[in-house]
Amino acid sequence: MLLGKWDKLIRDILSENKNLRFDDLSKALIKMGYKEYQPKSGGSHYTYRKEKCMPITLPKQQPMNKAYIELVSNAVKQYLETEG
Repeated sequence: MLLGKWDKLIRDILSENKNLRFDDLSKALIKMGYKEYQPKSGGSHYTYRKEKCMPITLPKQQPMNKAYIELVSNAVKQYLETEG
């Protein structure tokens, strides 16, 4: 079975793949309806906001810390339950 890029990305996030990059997590959040807010002061932490959801802040770093991958994984689970 061939998986589309979106399906593969969701699978990797849900399995909390340690090789996920900032761009992967950012892309998923934006596709799920989050808006990205870049730091005005030149900082490295980006905040993602969506109505009725807790904001998620991610540092633009490589590799991504497991805690941030878990945050996005939880957001994906919530998205799949409500938007499915």
